[in-house]
Amino acid sequence: MNEIERLQEIFDDSKKIVFFTGAGVSTESGIPDFRSVDGLYNMKYKYPPEEIISHSFFRANPEEFYRFYRDKMIIRGVKPNPAHLKMAEFEKKGKALGVVTQNIDGLHSAAGSVNVCELHGTTAKNYCERCGKYYSLDDILDMDNVPRCSCGGIIKPDVVLYEEPLDETTIYRAIDMISRADCLVITGTSLVVYPAASYVRYFNGKYLVIINKSRTSMDGSADLAIYDSVGKVMSQIEVR
Repeated sequence: MNEIERLQEIFDDSKKIVFFTGAGVSTESGIPDFRSVDGLYNMKYKYPPEEIISHSFFRANPEEFYRFYRDKMIIRGVKPNPAHLKMAEFEKKGKALGVVTQNIDGLHSAAGSVNVCELHGTTAKNYCERCGKYYSLDDILDMDNVPRCSCGGIIKPDVVLYEEPLDETTIYRAIDMISRADCLVITGTSLVVYPAASYVRYFNGKYLVIINKSRTSMDGSADLAIYDSVGKVMSQIEVR
């Protein structure tokens, strides 16, 4: 039995699958991985990217923050790839509880997944820091310089910046989902981003599956580890 056949067998035997996803799922849609060799963290700017996308920098220099944010963190025209679509299909057919993701691109929701825990927020939503009014991504892209609300407040992307805590409600949802899963599929992440990566420790189900191009810290505990493109792997799977 090869890896794909074994993965199909695991999926067929599972009824409450949870997908835990990272940047490697979205790179196949054309979104760069921040930590890759040519990713944002290895590019040269007036300020280090880690500093620019921090809470204190956003407060002190929103103009520079938004210049970088529009230029490097918003990728126009991207669409869900076969991995996103297959995960959504599993949920639609009642085989999956949902997705827990470290990604901020909103592609799981765009693919049709409904129960999505976005641990680091999403670029698809933005809100006024003064009155709380929400704005879409298109809304802020249509505004010049620093986007401002009709009340005059600065609009902030609904993403978790450095120095900011993760949303507690989202954390509890993610842990609850993972703890109820009978199959956890960790894919597109090397599990190096904390605290998000620590939540997989709450899994007590039957099957742990890793689908990633590189090795992870959980490989030794996995029932199956496939080192390949997640889109390539998932496109060979049937939801049944």
